[in-house]
Amino acid sequence: MSGSLPTDAASIAAAVAERRCSARSVVTETLAGIARADRRVNAFTDVLAARALARADALDADLAQGAAAGPLAGVPFAVKNLIDVAELPTRAGSKINRENPPALRDGALVRRLEAAGAILLGALNMGEYAYDFTGENIHDGDAHNPHALGHMTGGSSSGSGAALAAGMVPLTLGSDTNGSIRVPAAFCGCFGLKPTYGRLSRAGSFPFVGSLDHLGPMARSVIDLALAYDAMQGPDPDDPVLAARAPEPVMPVLDSGIDGLRIAVAGGYFARGGDPDAFAAVGRVAEALGTPHTVELSEAHRARAAAYLITAAEGATLHLDRLRSRPGDFDPAVRDRLIAGAMIPAPFVERAQRFRRWYRDAVLDLFGGVDVILAPATPCRAPKGGQTHFTLDGVSLPVRANIGVFTQPISFIGLPVVAVPIWLDAGLPLGVQVIAAPWREDLALRVAHHLERTGVSTAPIAELT
Repeated sequence: MSGSLPTDAASIAAAVAERRCSARSVVTETLAGIARADRRVNAFTDVLAARALARADALDADLAQGAAAGPLAGVPFAVKNLIDVAELPTRAGSKINRENPPALRDGALVRRLEAAGAILLGALNMGEYAYDFTGENIHDGDAHNPHALGHMTGGSSSGSGAALAAGMVPLTLGSDTNGSIRVPAAFCGCFGLKPTYGRLSRAGSFPFVGSLDHLGPMARSVIDLALAYDAMQGPDPDDPVLAARAPEPVMPVLDSGIDGLRIAVAGGYFARGGDPDAFAAVGRVAEALGTPHTVELSEAHRARAAAYLITAAEGATLHLDRLRSRPGDFDPAVRDRLIAGAMIPAPFVERAQRFRRWYRDAVLDLFGGVDVILAPATPCRAPKGGQTHFTLDGVSLPVRANIGVFTQPISFIGLPVVAVPIWLDAGLPLGVQVIAAPWREDLALRVAHHLERTGVSTAPIAELT
């Protein structure tokens, strides 16, 4: 967004609710900004102008009649194209899926955001079938990092991060299986929330790995992140793994500060295998929070290996028919990993799942002594587009396989995480994971909000040059 209107969700909602501007004017200006910026960024695959304007007019009419404004009144948002949008095929970043019939109705989280007053603007680019950390897509073209157009956005929620960083919308939805919200949040310099597994409904979304998939919001401020999160909470009979928990709003406690919180830094595995700047970003956050204490997530390296194995095996099972009938219509990098996953012996997968239960119990024991743990989000800043390897400690490593080195051991056991952007210098941003115990999104968001209020973490709109 640009021009005279506010650019954050909270301010837009307040302005629309108080009738200082119309929802139509917000949507009109947002559509104009998308038309200007997306030619260079390629964040959107579908722009729903007619739907958005109709929704804005209906909201303005309701407010004129005295209807109560929702907490996200008039706020434009967009969603990763693996989330159902009525009258669009749910692409999931693929060539094959776009031939499917259009979705009959919006996904659950889209409906909940619109019930809170938000207005859907469109669907966003992503890595094919969410099996990607780069933001590159051979079918729809690569998304480009607005802070440096020649660099990756991170994936697989590439358009979700890029649209925020370019200022096209103030709020997006992504998905995170092994790091697909946290990686683009880090590379694009915005905030992202991967909630507890089973916290937000996944109904009406195309799966990748059912036992690891999460949906969650991304934004340029923690308040916006919390507003969206609160609006999307609640049980849903259409999602069989959704926990039967009452909503636990975080907005009322967001300003509670960090006094009394026990905050630690992840050591061991999370303190090696990355660029020095990745650890410097964690150090800056730790210093700002006054947290010299270090904890170690025992066997995190095995957790990453087990996450890889489960991802490959479950993902391959989902796509077996497509792999048999249309192998040439996959991105080869995705196809080959899925084929390899289909050949993993079942006892290996069962062993990985047994280890997963042990590892979860071991990590949860740590939260008896700490409330929040800090760790890097990625091992490096955003690589250049098309870059296949990066060098760490003199060793050349494949980009696709190693960007998620610090995110996979966390999503493997479904912990809630807020990714916060850190700018060490005038270069590209890095990200830090603020990790909490299951169902304690409130603690991670409180820490992230404190970092934002004190200027340690910021999410500026890029100047596209």
